[in-house]
Amino acid sequence: MNHILPPLPYGVAALEPYIDARTMALHHDKHHAGYVEKLNAAVEHFPELHERSASWLLLNLNKVPEEARVAVRNNAGGHVNHSLFWAAMTPKGKGIPAGHLADAINRDFGSFEHFKSRFEEAAAEVLGSGWIWLARAQQNGGRLRVFTTPGNGNPLMQGHFPLLVNDIWEHAYYFKHENRRPEYLKEWWPVVNWDEVARRFQRTDHNASNHWAAEGELLLEAG
Repeated sequence: MNHILPPLPYGVAALEPYIDARTMALHHDKHHAGYVEKLNAAVEHFPELHERSASWLLLNLNKVPEEARVAVRNNAGGHVNHSLFWAAMTPKGKGIPAGHLADAINRDFGSFEHFKSRFEEAAAEVLGSGWIWLARAQQNGGRLRVFTTPGNGNPLMQGHFPLLVNDIWEHAYYFKHENRRPEYLKEWWPVVNWDEVARRFQRTDHNASNHWAAEGELLLEAG
């Protein structure tokens, strides 16, 4: 198979009590694994796609045969987004960002607390399944913005580079929080991997915003 489920960068219980072990195990081993399996099935009969990464497929859907395009979009998106999601968390969370990233958040949101409120509010407003992102906008000099994407969309598909992501499909929180998405969002912050977010922010500093869409595959894969 071309596409492989990446291992979690920590144990399934490592993010307790913020994300419970049962949720982590099912989320990774069933939901993410399901996207990988279906993505491999979607490209099986198209040899020209076998060596392409999931992020390349997501960003080049016009080059995917029409009969496979919907399945590739949904499953490549699920694979890429989940891979970014696992990296966005750590059992050694520092609580707040620092350095140039913190400066940019303060500049574009007024304060870290204002950013958190905007992130939580935007995520709570999503109807159904989707993702919530902190991303650098392609326009306006690379300002930071909060984006939401339905289904398995990714901001890079619109040329905006993702820095931080949280999964707001119900399978990400249902066992612990049931239908209480706002509660899940508020309790998630202690496990955010701000070192990873800062690393991604620094990478975009070295890539002009008008090249993000072109270089997005490499940037995502490097993440």
